[in-house]
Amino acid sequence: MNDDAPMSEHAHVEPTSPEAASVPATPVGTPVLEARTVVKTFHGGDGGDVRVLEGASLRVERGEMVAIIGASGAGKSTFLHVMGALERPTEGEVLLDGAPVAALDDEALASLRNRKVGFVFQFHHLLKEFSAVENVMMPLRIAGRSVGEARRRAEELLERVGLMHRQHHRPSELSGGEQQRTAVARALAMQPILLLADEPSGNLDHHHAESLHDLFAELAREMRLGLVVVTHNRALAGRADRVLLLENGRLDDNSTNEGAV
Repeated sequence: MNDDAPMSEHAHVEPTSPEAASVPATPVGTPVLEARTVVKTFHGGDGGDVRVLEGASLRVERGEMVAIIGASGAGKSTFLHVMGALERPTEGEVLLDGAPVAALDDEALASLRNRKVGFVFQFHHLLKEFSAVENVMMPLRIAGRSVGEARRRAEELLERVGLMHRQHHRPSELSGGEQQRTAVARALAMQPILLLADEPSGNLDHHHAESLHDLFAELAREMRLGLVVVTHNRALAGRADRVLLLENGRLDDNSTNEGAV
């Protein structure tokens, strides 16, 4: 394969330079994520402010799986977005790999997310015109990797999630479980240090959900990444190293409820 050939006739990718994506080495022992007394306020439709988070704190180490539980509307997804630099906190501080993110502009934040954070949502958000392998290649191509390098990495990940035999199928040709596993592979394409999952098995039947839950637990250990999952699923939460309750806008590491959902 010619590494400079286009990924497909549908592809339109504007890669950043590899040099721009380089980062300094992180000191040993640095947590993957630190969220310190995070407050998040939104402006309501009536003109008033709505405080969703009231000082939530969390520290996640490499190889650790943390489940966050709580009632619907408690702010779990908002907290996940703040941790992943999709939202800026109103107050408080978020550090990824030991580095604060508050001072970064939007372009730098986008680069940080591409390099260090993987996201898996309840809906897989795969691009329907691309095959499974092309979907997994996409973050790598955006980061400036060659087609050949991106394809090799994508195939390696699809093999890991058990989908190598389905790599040329488009999302409409995949089952719900296969689509979500493809989304997991895509989230891991850039070898992130942090994987964030928001109700990842919410749309799956019991069999496919259990398979996905097993995969998450294995990946956290094998790849030594931090994994934070927001879930209502007891089985998924039960696989976590810690289960934390988000309530009244607060989540503190001291509020650990091991094994409880």
